Amino acid sequence: MSVETPAETADSEVAEVEELAGELGDAISNLPAYERFTEARAAVQADAELQDRIESFEQRRQEFAMARQSGEATQEDVQEIQRAQRELHSEPTMAEFLDAKEELQNELETLNKAISEPLTVDFGGEAGGCCQD
Repeated sequence: MSVETPAETADSEVAEVEELAGELGDAISNLPAYERFTEARAAVQADAELQDRIESFEQRRQEFAMARQSGEATQEDVQEIQRAQRELHSEPTMAEFLDAKEELQNELETLNKAISEPLTVDFGGEAGGCCQD
């Protein structure tokens, strides 16, 4: 019978945690909220007309951001970009995607809290960050 060295024990523990993380990922991918999200995302991606509208909106948003950065954006420009975003988000396929995305984000935040609690760190928000208090 061999005795594990501290390094071998640490490697074994890391491997176990990685396996558990993989199982968690698999479990998340089976959640109804994740399945709804992936279906809604696929519907958005498959809708050519909606993709054109998204592309057009993104171009307008970038133009607005540049105008804002240069100090040339007006309150009317702000209202116009907000109106365009509301119109885009009100499209049924897009609205379903955004609702599914929010539902999944809420569930993932709950999981993040459950993981973070014993670590005393916000696992999803700060664990990889540098120099945060």
